[in-house]
Amino acid sequence: MAYFARKNSEITPSETAHMNLVRDLGSECVVILKNDGILPLGSAGKIALYGNGARHTEKGGTGSGDVNSRFVFSICDGLAEAGFDIVTGSWLDRFDKDLEQYTIDYLKLIHDYAEAKHIVEEMALFDNPFGVMAQPEVTDADLADGCDTAIFVIARAAGEGKDRLNERGDYYLTESEEANLRKIASFYKDTVIIINSGGIIDTEVINSINGITAIVTVSQLGNLGGSIVADCLLGKSIPSGKLTDTWAKKYEDYPGADEFSTNPDNEYYREGIFVGYRYFDSFGIEPMYPFGYGLSYTTFEHKVTGVDLNGEEVEISVEVTNTGDTYSGKEVIQAYCSAPSGKIDKPFQVLAAYGKTSLLAPGAKEIITLKFKMSYVSSFDTKTNSDILEAGEYLIRVGSDSASTEVVAVVEVTDDITVASYRSLFKLDRELKELTNPGKGKELHEIADSMQKSKAKHMTLDKSAITTYTAEYCDERKLLEDTNKGEVLTLDDVIKGKVSLEELVAQLTPAEMASLCVGAYEGAIKDDTVVGSQALMVPGAAAETTKRFVESRKIPSLVLADGPAGIRLKPHFKVYPDGSLVPGGDVFGYSYKDFPADLPEGCTDYYQYCTAIPIASALAQSWNPDLIATLGEMVGKEMVEYNVHLWLAPGMNIHRNPLCGRNFEYYSEDPLISGKCAAAMTIGVQKNDRCGTTIKHFAANNQEDNRLFNNSIVSQKAMREIYLKGFEICVKESQPLSIMTSYNLINGTHAANNYDLIQSALRDEWGFEGVVMTDWCTTQDVAAEKGFGNPGEYHESSSAECMRVGNDWIMPGCQKDVDIILDAVKNGTLSVADLQFCTMNVLKTCIICG
Repeated sequence: MAYFARKNSEITPSETAHMNLVRDLGSECVVILKNDGILPLGSAGKIALYGNGARHTEKGGTGSGDVNSRFVFSICDGLAEAGFDIVTGSWLDRFDKDLEQYTIDYLKLIHDYAEAKHIVEEMALFDNPFGVMAQPEVTDADLADGCDTAIFVIARAAGEGKDRLNERGDYYLTESEEANLRKIASFYKDTVIIINSGGIIDTEVINSINGITAIVTVSQLGNLGGSIVADCLLGKSIPSGKLTDTWAKKYEDYPGADEFSTNPDNEYYREGIFVGYRYFDSFGIEPMYPFGYGLSYTTFEHKVTGVDLNGEEVEISVEVTNTGDTYSGKEVIQAYCSAPSGKIDKPFQVLAAYGKTSLLAPGAKEIITLKFKMSYVSSFDTKTNSDILEAGEYLIRVGSDSASTEVVAVVEVTDDITVASYRSLFKLDRELKELTNPGKGKELHEIADSMQKSKAKHMTLDKSAITTYTAEYCDERKLLEDTNKGEVLTLDDVIKGKVSLEELVAQLTPAEMASLCVGAYEGAIKDDTVVGSQALMVPGAAAETTKRFVESRKIPSLVLADGPAGIRLKPHFKVYPDGSLVPGGDVFGYSYKDFPADLPEGCTDYYQYCTAIPIASALAQSWNPDLIATLGEMVGKEMVEYNVHLWLAPGMNIHRNPLCGRNFEYYSEDPLISGKCAAAMTIGVQKNDRCGTTIKHFAANNQEDNRLFNNSIVSQKAMREIYLKGFEICVKESQPLSIMTSYNLINGTHAANNYDLIQSALRDEWGFEGVVMTDWCTTQDVAAEKGFGNPGEYHESSSAECMRVGNDWIMPGCQKDVDIILDAVKNGTLSVADLQFCTMNVLKTCIICG
């Protein structure tokens, strides 16, 4: 068997270059929440370092979103490399000793849990996150005389399969963290808080402690995170990130906080369209840190120099000046739109465009241009199933965050304009009463808005500038007839132009097509075992597609690898002399499976170290699509090196609630940010030949607890304006090669079986051209077979329904999936035309990537 990994374990020039690239760009993802002048630190002197993330900095989240990088450079490592004298080594050593025992106890818990449940240990990890250990007490002896500054690192990890908790040790500080922090802050002249978390944590207690002079959220920046943080603290690089989520004063301020992830069967999206800043702004609730907020080492002034309406496109020119006299910096300018009150319920304001300056020296100026189409700020009308610009005044706002916007223009719409007309989709399967806008936000801004409107430019939208889009839907797929019965056609024939893809697919039997559409099942696995959880040619990859037709039909096998913070592969594997894989070398969070001790002579070692980039929520905080595209192109290069064809990333679900365990894999609470980030990542990756992204998890996958069997009860309006909008933007701007459906149900129908979602919205309305795959084991009874999930009111999705609705690939698949599909064809519940349609999409991808 051919392996694409290296036989040499030495670090390569490309690996070094990729890590240096991440280091160079990472500061743009760092957000300063508070700075009383302590930052940047003047020089690398003595520093008192504490906290669970000091020596054990989290590079990213756990589960399939992890990356098995060569090493992780902690914040302690980064500070030491930068020349700091860390004077709290004794406390850090005590922490390490306690953590060693904590880890031993944890791994025993996982082992015992797995044995009791009769499941593999990897599955036991989902139900039992590592958690946060109680810290050793900071005693008087641990306080360093002669040192003015302390850094306290608060680390939190999360991952797939389990939501976070509204408890101490997760959303809140542990008792030992709080006690230590209070003592540290009362002793040192300055205390800097570093938040090393992929999600939001409570900052109310932190802000209440006297002596804390700076708060920086660095998120999780990949395997060189410690170096990036040190560079930022010293001012060698300039933090320029801004929040892409609203940080509330208290958790209970989030809509639906009392209900989130409490019902294992049904999750009611009662907040409707009022997610994140849309809720806080509309309901007049002041956050701790608003959406779009972030400080700099310098100050900026922005001035709108022009606003124009070209057809339906609003164009805003903004002059940004660095008004500081010491440090350079980058500023993000944001444009929002407040639509008029009318018959359709709307939020107070919606982000419509944004832009980031280049690095401006003190006194330097730059004009940035923000553009958006008025059709983007239309609202979905449930009565007519249309996107409508209701008549009235649309206030165009500009600011540096959602709480600092000012009206700079008014666009008058004289009559209702239908922007798009759709079929009614996503019918509710039970009653759902949603929040409506109480008008509090408008009331709070009324006086300021009135004054600003009087000075703003007024423009009128010409109704003819917008052509109504009317969606056309596919209700029946056409059967392809075989006209080449005397010759065995291959995919090579299609690539060489001898025959069309339709002619090849028409010749394939239902059995061949079912095998092509069901992962990598090869018919040689006992007891219908799921295959593809580890690829063979690229060990550690999530799956390979079937090799059954490589010779007979010249259809290549494709390799799919997890993400989205880099490629997740097995970093070190061994091969027997006969070319087969040696078991072991697997990395699962805090556990590692070693190789057998009694290996024969002649075994070969292989290495495939990938770069861990900042997690998605960190990348979004850069507000820089070009930066994200650059890192995407870098990931694509590593895909080429290790023969990975489809990257199971980027994740782009909405941060509906801060406790979602997988928020670190997703970008933002806002669909525009999510869509633009995913599109940029896709464009970057797909610059590389034979590489593609797989945007996920489609759709309304906004919690992790019992994710395989939980029903998202959500209105069509919320789906279209919030949970699908980012996917739509990404599809239209970048055409990712693939998309992955989510585990959850939507209004009683599994996402993988949802025709409205996959055919009507994705393909018919948005024009998606790629392949759709399931998430892993969606169609299998994993609760019984793997101990994964708790089926109650709902059970697994249907293999045959996947084919009927256009979910083309079942991953990783098993013989049972093939049998169900073929039985459905025989009994007439699945048409051959539908199976042909899915096969066509699979083979299109094989042509591009193979």
